[in-house]
Amino acid sequence: MSIRVLSPGWLTSIQESGRIGHAAIGVGRAGAMDDVALRLANALVGNAENAAALEITLRGPRLRFDSDALIALTGAVIEARCAAGEIPPWRPVWIQAGSEVDLGGMGRGARSYLAIAGGIDIAQVLGSRSTDINAALGPFSGRGLVAGDELEIRRTADERPSPSWTALGARPTGDRAGHDGIVAAHWSLDPQPWFDARGDQPVALARGSHFENLGAASRRALFGGEFRVGNESNRVGYRLEGSKLRLEAPLELISEGVVPGTMQLPPNGNPIVLMAEAPTTGGYPRIGMVATVDLPRLAQRRPGDHVRFVETSLAEAQTRYLQRERALAALIHTITERLKR
Repeated sequence: MSIRVLSPGWLTSIQESGRIGHAAIGVGRAGAMDDVALRLANALVGNAENAAALEITLRGPRLRFDSDALIALTGAVIEARCAAGEIPPWRPVWIQAGSEVDLGGMGRGARSYLAIAGGIDIAQVLGSRSTDINAALGPFSGRGLVAGDELEIRRTADERPSPSWTALGARPTGDRAGHDGIVAAHWSLDPQPWFDARGDQPVALARGSHFENLGAASRRALFGGEFRVGNESNRVGYRLEGSKLRLEAPLELISEGVVPGTMQLPPNGNPIVLMAEAPTTGGYPRIGMVATVDLPRLAQRRPGDHVRFVETSLAEAQTRYLQRERALAALIHTITERLKR
C-alpha cells in the first residue's frame, strides 16, 4: 500500500518519537513537535505510539491513497476533505482506495498529525524515522515532502491496514462509503485536555542556571510580561519578541549541553526557546527551562501568537508530567480496548 503526495503543503514531514541516544556525537533528537498529538493519532488507528506519521505545519498536503486506509487527524484542527465529504478530526476514519485527501489550513494552532494504520514504512536513520530538517537527516535525506513522493504503508498479516476496522462497526464497503469515499467512527476524543484551542494558556518555565544574572526588571518581565512568537521561529527554536531581557553584566561562557525546552538569551535580548530540533550544545546564557509537559502547548503557537510564562519548580514540573503520562496511558488503553471490539 502506498500514498502519493500530489502537493506537499507548507512543511509536511515524517516524524515519530525522535532520535534518541546520539547527543554525544552531536545529533539531536528531532521528532514530533507535539508528541502528545502524534501518540494519540497513532492510538486512534491501532498503531504503536511511536509509529511514523505525518507532521503538517500550518497548511497541509494533498494525498492520493491507492488502497483502503484507516487514518486519524489530531493536533490543530485542519481543513480536511475527501471528495465531497469532510474528514472529522480526533477519530478513526476509513478512506476508500483511489481517494484524494485534501488538507488545507488551520484556524488555530500550528501543527496537525496524520497517522495511517500500519505506520509509514521507511528506512531508519540512526534508529529513527524522524526527519531532522535543520540537520538534513532522516527520511528523504532530511527534507520535507515534495510532490511526487511515494509513502509506503506497513500492512498487517491479514492484508488489512489494521485490525481496528471494528472501530467503525465492520469493514466498510464501497456502497457504505458512498460518494464521499470516507466512513468516520461514531466516537471521537475530546481534544480539550490535549490541545489549547484558544492559545491563551500560560507555559510553565523553571529558572535556568543563569536566571539570577538577569537584571531585576528583566526577571519581572520574563514572568510578568507577554511575548510574541517571531516570524523566524521554526522546529529548531522559537524566537520570542517583547520586552528586551538584559543581563546585569556580560558573561563569558563556554558551550554546554542544551535540550528541547532550554531558553537561551542571545545578545539582542530576545529569548529563544529550543524546540524539537534543538542542537546538543549552546553558548548563550540559559535563563529558563520550559516544563516538558508544556512543550506541546508551545509547539502549537504560530508566528504572531502570544505566549506568557508562569514560574514553576522542578518538582511541580515533574509532578505535572507524571500526571499527564498517567492520564495519557489510561486514554490510550481505553482506545486500544475500543478498537478490539
